[in-house]
Parts: sequence; structure tokens; C-alpha cells
Amino acid sequence: MAALEDIARKEGISEEKLRRRVDSGSVVVVKNSERDIPPLVIGAGTRVKVNANVGTSSDVVDLRKELEKSWAAVRAGADTLMDLSVGGDLDSIRGEILKNTKVPVGTVPIYQAFIEEKVDMTSEHILEVIEKHCRDGVDFLTLHCGITKSILEDLGGRIIPITSRGGSFIAAWMIKNGRENPLYEYFDSILEIVSRYNAVISLGDALRPGCLHDSSDVAQMQELINLGRLTKRARKAKVPVIVEGPGHVPLDQIEANMMLEKRICDNAPFYVLGPLVTDIALGYDHISGAIGGALAAIYGADFLCYVTPSEHLGLPTVEDVRNGVIASKIAAHAADIVRLRDMGRDDEMSHARINLDWNRMFKLGVDECVREKYSKLVNQEVCTMCGKYCALKIVKDYLRK
Repeated sequence: MAALEDIARKEGISEEKLRRRVDSGSVVVVKNSERDIPPLVIGAGTRVKVNANVGTSSDVVDLRKELEKSWAAVRAGADTLMDLSVGGDLDSIRGEILKNTKVPVGTVPIYQAFIEEKVDMTSEHILEVIEKHCRDGVDFLTLHCGITKSILEDLGGRIIPITSRGGSFIAAWMIKNGRENPLYEYFDSILEIVSRYNAVISLGDALRPGCLHDSSDVAQMQELINLGRLTKRARKAKVPVIVEGPGHVPLDQIEANMMLEKRICDNAPFYVLGPLVTDIALGYDHISGAIGGALAAIYGADFLCYVTPSEHLGLPTVEDVRNGVIASKIAAHAADIVRLRDMGRDDEMSHARINLDWNRMFKLGVDECVREKYSKLVNQEVCTMCGKYCALKIVKDYLRK
């Protein structure tokens, strides 16, 4: 792949090393062959990537607003988007998001299949929807293939049995029909479909913990073991795979969760929601998620799904989306400092600070909007925190003479 040379240069690793990791499956290239966008790599030895979720709800259908959220997320630094729409004309919404963005886009096909046919959906219809998403140009697809009937029968110890929307759809279908998960049962057919479009499968965690009490329980681990088996089957079929992970996880369990995924799933790229490190950060879950995300990425997570301030409260606003992306970008960068030993941008910021170079500081900062709020600083030497007693000014005026 000719593009790997450019990607390797941007990621700061050799093309040969990157190619080996792609071949082994520890790095995936995300780009549907139907889309004209730059490819993105996710996985071992590359910088941590951030995803932003957008999409309509059953109560609020406003395509223009979702496009605004998509653009705001990309401007704030999101590497990918996921269209999680469940209201309105799903085909049209997905098409507009794909057409109006130039980053990889993911979807959850079971949403559309369930919305169209509810618990009466057939395995044939599910496969048709998966192919439709691939044909439309979707770059990665979350598929909840690891939840099975045997696991579903023993969730009694949980406070929140299932928090995953896609997982709840699959579970409802299995209970109603008394049959095995069709995404698990027809996994080989899914591999055949996805491989035709060079799309990536993101193996969804239907049983990710929805609260700290349920973290790292038997059900979560049983599903992870299934995902490990499916990862190996996908690799034999030459289909790239990302594995999705928790969820709500106490700080002292994050390292073990990351290590288990890497061990069980043979170092497949790990995609985590947060993780959220407390259940009480209502209105501030983007901060809880950033804390968990930074720690998770240090211990092996490669892909962070952002969390917004409106998590658990409602559909996010444009500002919620922006704040969620920025929080996750800070977490990803903090982890990259440890993972890649790259503090170049941070050192540049430090030089700008010692020189009281506000223009340079604003340029290097993670949020472009900060300049607007503090624009007056460009025309003055010091800020109002210390004023004339600014330590950096004193250093500049006396110690460096």
C-alpha cells in the first residue's frame, strides 16, 4: 500500500515496522475502498486516536445539527466519527455524513436492522443491512458478535444487565426467538461481505459494564474470550479487526482490562468508551472519561471513544461534542507522551511560555477557541494571575540578563 509511507512518516515510525504491524493485525488501516479519504491507522506503536459519536435520536431528528456536530468534532481533532442515528431516514442521514466529512466513519448496522424489523428481523436482513453500510462507504462497523445465548442466561449479578444499545437489540432478539446471536452464527458470511469493501470490523462489547459494580465480571470476560476467537477467524480471512472494550471501570482495574484484551485478542487494536472511572460525574462524564482514557491508553488502548458532558443525560449539543473531543484529545496526547516518548509539542509550548509568546502558545494549544476568549493577551506581556509579579517576566528581566 503506497499510502503507508506517508502514514508512517506522520506517525513517526518506519514504513517497514508499520507494514509488519498491519500484516500481523496489531495495526489496522481504516478506509473503505468506496470512499475518497485519507486512510487512518489505529493500533500498536501509533498515536492514540479519538472517535466522536454523532447521530439522531428517536426524539430529535435534525440532520443539519448532526452535520454541525460532525464538523465541530473534526475541527476539535476527532480522528473518526460514528453515526449512531436511530431516528429519521437512516440511509439519507448516513449518506450525508459520509459525503460531508473527510475522516473515517463508523456505524452500528444492527441499529437499522432492528429499527426496520424489530425482534422479527431475519439473519438475511441483518446481512443485507451490513452490506448496504459497506456499499455506502462506511469505513468501520461495530458488530456485537461476542454475546451468545449461554452468556445471556447468567447476568443475574449485575446492577445494569446491558447498557449497550446494540447489545440490548441482539439480546431481545435472542430471547424472543430462542436462537443464537445471528452475528455470531453467521460471522463467516459477515467476513465475506466486509472483505469486499476493505472495511474494518469493530467487535462490539455488548456486555461492557454500565457501572463500576459490574466491571470485570464473568459475563464481560466470557464475551471477551469470544471476541478473541472471532479476532483469529477474521485474521485468517484477511479482515482487519478492532476490539471494543469497557465501559465503566475503577482506576485499579484498568491496567488488567487492557492487558487481558491484548493477551486474549492477540494484540488487536483496543477501542474503549472512556472508560468512566466513577458513576457520579453526572454532567462531567467527559472528565471522568478522559481520566480513564489516559490511563487505558498508557496500558494499551489504541482508540478512545469520546464521552460528552451530556452522557447519561441526553443527546449532546454541538458544544458538548466539542468539549468531549477536546477532553479525549488531551487524554490521548497525555498517553502518547508515555507511549511514544514524544514531548516535542509540549517542549515548544514551554519555550513559548518562558518567552511570554502568546501567539505561539495559542497556536500550540489543544483548543483553537481559547485564543478568542483570551485575545487581549496578544497585546500585553503578562496575564492577570500574577500581573507585574509574573515569575516568567522576572526570569526574563533579571535571571536571563
